[in-house]
Formats: sequence, C-alpha cells, structure tokens
Amino acid sequence: MSSTPASPLRLAVALDGTGWHPASWREQVARPRDLFTAGYWADLIAEAERGLLDFVTLEDGLGLQSSHYGELDGRTDQVRGRLDAVLTAARIAPLTRHIGLVPTVITTHTEPFHISKAIATLDYVSSGRAGLRVQISARPHEADHFGRRTFPPLSLQELQTPAGQQRLTEHFDEAADHVEVVRRLWDSWEDDAEIRDVTTGRFIDRDKLHYIDFEGSHFSVKGPSITPRPPQGQPLVTALAHQTVPYRLVARQADVGYVTPHNTEDAREIVAEIRAEQERAGRADELLHVFGDLVVFLDDDQAAAEDRRARLDALAGEPYSSDARIFAGTPAQLADVLQELGESGLSGFRLRPAVAGHDLPAITRGLVPELQRRGAFRTAYEADTLRGLLGLGRPANRYAATA
Repeated sequence: MSSTPASPLRLAVALDGTGWHPASWREQVARPRDLFTAGYWADLIAEAERGLLDFVTLEDGLGLQSSHYGELDGRTDQVRGRLDAVLTAARIAPLTRHIGLVPTVITTHTEPFHISKAIATLDYVSSGRAGLRVQISARPHEADHFGRRTFPPLSLQELQTPAGQQRLTEHFDEAADHVEVVRRLWDSWEDDAEIRDVTTGRFIDRDKLHYIDFEGSHFSVKGPSITPRPPQGQPLVTALAHQTVPYRLVARQADVGYVTPHNTEDAREIVAEIRAEQERAGRADELLHVFGDLVVFLDDDQAAAEDRRARLDALAGEPYSSDARIFAGTPAQLADVLQELGESGLSGFRLRPAVAGHDLPAITRGLVPELQRRGAFRTAYEADTLRGLLGLGRPANRYAATA
C-alpha cells in the first residue's frame, strides 16, 4: 500500500442474481424466493447507495445462464432465469436518489433505436443517473430466439483461431456501430427543442429535431428519436473487455471500460493498451475511466472468507473460476489491493459480490469505511448525475453545433 494518500477511488458493484458464485443462492442470506421481485433489487441497490457507491451494473442475457461457454448446460442446481435489466433499473430508479443505474444491453440482437429510447427514459425517471453496459452475443441458441441470423458454434479454443478472432471482430464492430447510432439518437433533439408554450400553442420546435441518417454495414437509421435529449445529454456507456478487440470498442465508444487484471503489472499493460487505442480513435483528450473487476468474498478474517469460498465450491461440486481476479479476505486487505492496483492507472473498480446478501453489505459497511479512513473514498455524494459523479462533463449536442 502506498504511504501517501492515493487519489480517491471510484467504486461500482456488479449485481447478478444472488451473487457471482453459482452456489450463492443456497446461502441463508441469499433470498432466492425473492429473486424475481422488485423488492429484492430495491434492497440491494439501496444498500449500494448507503455505501455511497458510484453506480451498480445489472447483468442480463438473451439465453439462460450456463456454466459452458457458448452453449446451454442443462443444469438445474444453479440460478436460471432473469428479469429484464433495463426494466428493473427503471422500476428501482424512483426509489433511489444518487447512485447510478447501469443495466446490461445485448447489442447483437436488439435495435439501437429501441435501446436509445429505453436508456433515455431511464435517464429521465432517474433524473440523470442512467447508463448502459454494452455486451455482444455469439451464442447460436440465443440467435435462434430471434430467427434473423444463425451463428455457428464457437468454443473458447476456436475463439483463439484467426477465424474466431474475425468473428469476434465483426461482433464488436457491430456493437461500436450500435453505440454510435444510440449516441446520435440521444443528440437528435436539441436541448431546447421543447417549447411547451400554452399561449402560442407551440409544444415543439421542429427545426431542433435532426435526422441522424446513419448508414453503416450493420444499421441504417434515419431518426430522429421520439424521446427528447436525456437529462445527462449522453448517458454513460460502459463495456467489459478482456483483449485487444473489445479494448478497441472501449477506446472508441465507452465512458467506462471494465477490465480484468490479475496483478499490478497486468493492469498497467491493459491501461496502456487502452490509452493507445483511445489515441488512435481520436479521443485522447476525452476522459475515459478504466475500472478493474474483482470477485470478492469478504469476512472479518481471511480464514473465514477462504472457508466460505471452499464451502460454496463444495456445494457447487467444483472450484469456482472467473475471468476476473478472485479475492477472499478482509475489507482492510481488499483496500490494500485496490490502492495498489490503483497505482497502475486504473481509476476505479467494479466489485462482483460472490454472495450478494453477504458480500455487498461487507463492501458498503466494511470496505467503504476502511477506504474513507484512508482518505481514499468519498464521505458524501458530491453530484446529482452519474456523469457528475465520475467527473464527466455534459457533452454539447453534436447537431446543435452544426445547425
């Protein structure tokens, strides 16, 4: 740990079902019977807000969860099924005041016009605290739900081949175009397009609505949106990335990228690669946050955390593995790790609670006070919007500038 106070860290939590460990639903605190109720999610997000966290992300998908990459596993001993992340966020938004709400959106099978309207609506009902997490899907069984395209099976081994990398590149190029359309649609209404003058009978200034006329290899969208420009102008765009192709998406289109370094040197190399891609994308002067992801098992002593992980592994029938670094220990030990990783250029962290009912309160009531004692985390919310919390200005409308 650094001997001098580090820059204040930014913290988010990633919420997925009862937690990221597949046996988490069997814990006494897990509340699996409440999983598909609004109250369950309201309680988790209220806890995150009590901890002054920047935002929560909500996982989603277009197929059942699976322990196998790219195909269904047929298991019945793990949580299966989800509520829609965007609709859940919209339901919870009026119950919160400060924390950002960032649902997952699968760009591969959803239309950018629908997504732009949904996230703009979330920004309105949350008074400027909306974002989205962009995710692709290359799974054949998910494509079958829509019947528009067919994808051949793709294993993790095939993903490393040139053909697999080409397929991955195509999916992420499509995601970049998807985000570009969404961003243009958010700007398709100027901020003062609505007049609402009862005396003259003019509700809207039609000259301040703009066609976006996007023509690309994946989408052809005329616009404008039917939803006025969101309160933040541009809600937060975020994406998870593990290698060069998705790093490029983060650099081109995101405000926050989530990465999965396993040590400080790893983090430093990832940040350097993203910054280089950001410069190539012509965004070198823009603020782009890079958050490190960690799965966390937090207890009062390290042995208890490790024992809990082992017990959950035994219930699951196999050791838990993750794309992200797995931490089992105390809040103080985790604070050391975060501050050390923060020196590599990461500006924040997205923590994945192994058991939501246990590890989320351990973050908000254990880790956060520890970081506050070190001067490394806020003691009060200092902005009313998610962009404000992250130090991101409200962007000018691209069409107003050229009108």
